[in-house]
Amino acid sequence: MPLGATSRASRDAVVSEFCSITNASQKDAKRYLDKHQRRLDAAIDAYFQESNGRTTVAASSSKLNALFDRYKDRLGDEISVDGTIRLCEDLGVDPEDVVLLAVAYELKSPKVGEWKRKGWIDGWSRLGYDTIEGMRDDALTRLRGKLESDTTYFRKVYDHTFTFARAEGQRSLAVDTALAFWTLLLPTGLAGGALNHDLTGEDVDMDDEGSSGWTDEHTEWWFQFLTEKGGKGVSKDTWMMLFDFIRSIDSKFLTHDAEAAWPSTIDDFVAWARSGGKVPNPEET
Repeated sequence: MPLGATSRASRDAVVSEFCSITNASQKDAKRYLDKHQRRLDAAIDAYFQESNGRTTVAASSSKLNALFDRYKDRLGDEISVDGTIRLCEDLGVDPEDVVLLAVAYELKSPKVGEWKRKGWIDGWSRLGYDTIEGMRDDALTRLRGKLESDTTYFRKVYDHTFTFARAEGQRSLAVDTALAFWTLLLPTGLAGGALNHDLTGEDVDMDDEGSSGWTDEHTEWWFQFLTEKGGKGVSKDTWMMLFDFIRSIDSKFLTHDAEAAWPSTIDDFVAWARSGGKVPNPEET
């Protein structure tokens, strides 16, 4: 393994340990570790002493039930689209804001615009919030930061989104639906670091221009390819494996192995990019 990859793996291990102890985002973990010369104990102490590291407090079930009742349907015991819109208004968040995908994961929302009482109570209780003010002023900010910078957390939200967004009775996502949710998720992960190129275990030169990994331009190519390709939908396999592909592939697709177990859609995308001159074709170099 190259020295750069080894050092990065060591840094990532310390960040992961910091996050597991403090429940902080990777962004906060890196900031405190950098500030304290990567001394884990000192960084953790500083986090709790200086940044008001939030310990989860017991949320009131009665308050959460009352909040749920405020937004639920009149004739049922669930919050549906109308209630979700009112909730978003009170939280001061756009219904299409990516942070709501993190909320949907935390509250185990079964589908877009729908919230069950049990998921609502259990989720907000676990997070430690029982007021709209706390949710609006603190919870959303924390969840957004964690989604942007924490690779493990991003993966959990990303995986949940497939089931959350899928139409009832369907095994795949409609292409336009998949594109809409990728439009929310991929730029967020790329900008915040959750989708950073993972070189751990790869024999890739860190100084090589191709080692920079996936960028917003590659996302645009992916969307163009799927739009041109058409088809009935995006399979669960393609959705899940795209996450791994984005984190492992170099920017020129030089490390792509057509014999590996990638979904055919991803293999076809690489072939499309090469044939269109967007990346080099290894057979011609």
